[in-house]
Amino acid sequence: MHKVGRWLCISAVRNLVTDPACNEADLGMPIPDDRHAVSVCLPTWDSVIGYEEQRDKVMSKLQCGYPRFFIHPAVQRLFQQCEKAVASEGEKVIAFPNRHAAQRALRFVETRSGAALRIASYDGLQVLILPEDQYAVGMEYWRYSGEVVSSRQALDVLDEGGLWEYDNSDLLRRLENIGGYDEGDVYLYESGMSAVFAVHRELRKLSPNKKSLQLDFPYVDVLKVQNNFGSGVVFLPVSEGELFDEALNRIRMGEFSAVFCEVPSNPLLRMIDLSKVREACDAGSVPLVIDDTVCSAYNVDVKPYADIVTSSMTKWISGSGNVMAGAVQLVKSSHFHGELKAFFDEDCGEGHSKLYAQDAVILDEGSKGFFERMKPINASAQGVVDFLLGHEAVEEVWYPSLYTKDFYDVVKTEHGGYGGLLSFTLKNDKKIGKFFDVLKVSKGPSFGTEFSLVSPYTLLAHFDELEWAEGCGVSRNLIRLSVGIEGKQEIIKRFNEAFDSI
Repeated sequence: MHKVGRWLCISAVRNLVTDPACNEADLGMPIPDDRHAVSVCLPTWDSVIGYEEQRDKVMSKLQCGYPRFFIHPAVQRLFQQCEKAVASEGEKVIAFPNRHAAQRALRFVETRSGAALRIASYDGLQVLILPEDQYAVGMEYWRYSGEVVSSRQALDVLDEGGLWEYDNSDLLRRLENIGGYDEGDVYLYESGMSAVFAVHRELRKLSPNKKSLQLDFPYVDVLKVQNNFGSGVVFLPVSEGELFDEALNRIRMGEFSAVFCEVPSNPLLRMIDLSKVREACDAGSVPLVIDDTVCSAYNVDVKPYADIVTSSMTKWISGSGNVMAGAVQLVKSSHFHGELKAFFDEDCGEGHSKLYAQDAVILDEGSKGFFERMKPINASAQGVVDFLLGHEAVEEVWYPSLYTKDFYDVVKTEHGGYGGLLSFTLKNDKKIGKFFDVLKVSKGPSFGTEFSLVSPYTLLAHFDELEWAEGCGVSRNLIRLSVGIEGKQEIIKRFNEAFDSI
């Protein structure tokens, strides 16, 4: 491993637990206050809209952003350096962490444009060279696949210090223990989406001509991966009633390449009846892929129902908000286990990891405090939910202990609770902007940090399809709160102050 002095100072300069990034002066600052932060402060309702509309007064102040959507300054400099080295006039470049990712991106762009592309090596990376007018298409692949070059890796290339190496065996063992997985059944990826994308790639190979099935409203790009790669997806936004029964029958008939679901869903925190889905998948020999990111393995154990479990390590397990990472976890009892393991062993290699070594170091450190963080976060979140349910200004609250509690309790761990994520709307839509603007909680995309983090989720995730989202039951005025370690009383105090000002 490289000398640790370059990464040892990872604590944020600004303590967002006590001093949240929420004011207009904070626009564009990294959340947390770290050069490798994966979130960015968008402190007002108008700044969120300005971000979505790419207004210069917002975009010019962004120091970072979520790495699949916003090119980190270090990564941007890397692209520029690669462009000078390998591209010709009228060409742009996108650097990828390995050749397979670059080749997949090449095929993605060529299929959509017919343009002739090429790949070049550059200092341990693989660079896709494409016509300037196809750059946006290439960046769609970057976003959907999650196969990104991290800011730490980009800096190491720019600094010409060589790429890191790291023995991540302790990290893998810790993740195996956290989720109760067998040795050798956990694989690390560059991001949570990269993990989902890898699963989708393998299941497409097993059933190349079948569509997948997405149950309940998912995180935006999970659906887009299924829609943009392979044979497409059948989407059931609400998993109950006659349409759910029909979907179960189609699963039993073996119609789908796989069934995808989140436990619980994001942002509506709903659960599906996993026992019925598992029975149908067994009857139709269809793999069931469950993502447990929203509440984490501390709170839910989905192994009795899943064939594959995906997780974003960027969220609760890291807790820091300054590293991108994802995991694929195989369930030993699944009758797909053998062929899945063969694929992931080859895909990730001997070290079971595609995560850049320096990022693995940061994840390793953050994961050590995972259990200690989650218990108080669970308690605070339930307290905030109870407060919101009793407030006269609140229209609706979504949380796993509400609505579909019985289905959640089936997978709730003995020591777990209902997680740190919740969503709500206000009765008066005209007041939502002012409420958000004055709320003294850090404001930006992502969740799972040790400090509370709030966002107008639907605006950020579905700005170009708001009517479609509302047709699926997700209000354009929905606010999502990720609860941190501030304590229930402190968070409620901040909410009360915001309510009193509107």
